[in-house]
Amino acid sequence: MTKIVVADDHKIVRQGLRTLLTAEHDMEVLAEADNGRDVLRLARELQPDIIIMDISMPDLNGIDATRQLLTETPGVKVVALSMHSDSLFVLNMLKAGASGYLLKDCALEELVKAIRTVMANKTYLSPGISDILIKDFMQGWSTSSGASAFSVLTAREREVLQLMAEGRSTVQIATSLCVSVKTVEAHRKQLMNKLGIHNIAGLTKYAIREGLTSLEV
Repeated sequence: MTKIVVADDHKIVRQGLRTLLTAEHDMEVLAEADNGRDVLRLARELQPDIIIMDISMPDLNGIDATRQLLTETPGVKVVALSMHSDSLFVLNMLKAGASGYLLKDCALEELVKAIRTVMANKTYLSPGISDILIKDFMQGWSTSSGASAFSVLTAREREVLQLMAEGRSTVQIATSLCVSVKTVEAHRKQLMNKLGIHNIAGLTKYAIREGLTSLEV
C-alpha cells in the first residue's frame, strides 16, 4: 500500500485528491497539509511514501519544503502538482529533489501513473512539462535563469522573504523560525542588498514572481 500525504493550500483540492486517490486499491492518503511547515511535520511523524506537493503554499513554499524534507526524511518521494508551467519552477523543483512534476489540469489517471512511476524509482514529467524543458534546453535556457531566488538567496533568506511578503512582522518571523530578532534583521538586510530592492512592496512582487508565495496567501 502506497502511503500518501497531500499538500496544497486549497481545501477543495486536498479533499478532491484524497477522495480520488483512496479509490485506488493500492493507495492510502494518511493526511493533508495546507502549508510547507505542516508537510515537514507530517513527514517526520507519519513517514509516508509519497508527498503530493503544491509549490505556492504559505509559511514555506513547496520548493523549499521539498529541499528540507528530502534532507530530513530522504526515503520520502515528492511529486509536484502545480499550476506553474514555467521552466524555472520545474527546474527548481527538480533540483530540490522532486521525482515528478505534473500540472493541475492533468487527469487523475496521469497522477496515479506518476505515483506508480515514482514508486518504481523512476522520474515522471507530464508530457507538457517535458516539451517545455526540451524547448528551453534547445534554446540554451532563459538568460534570466541564473537570477532565480533559488540561486541568488540562501534557504533562510528565502524563508524570511516569504514571511515578509506574507505580512509577518520581524518578531513573528523570529518566532516562526526560532531565531532572534537581530538574526531576522540581518537576513532582511542581506537579501535586500542582494536583490537591490529596499521596500516591502518590491520584495512582495519579487517573492510572488519567483513562486515563494502567491497573491492568495
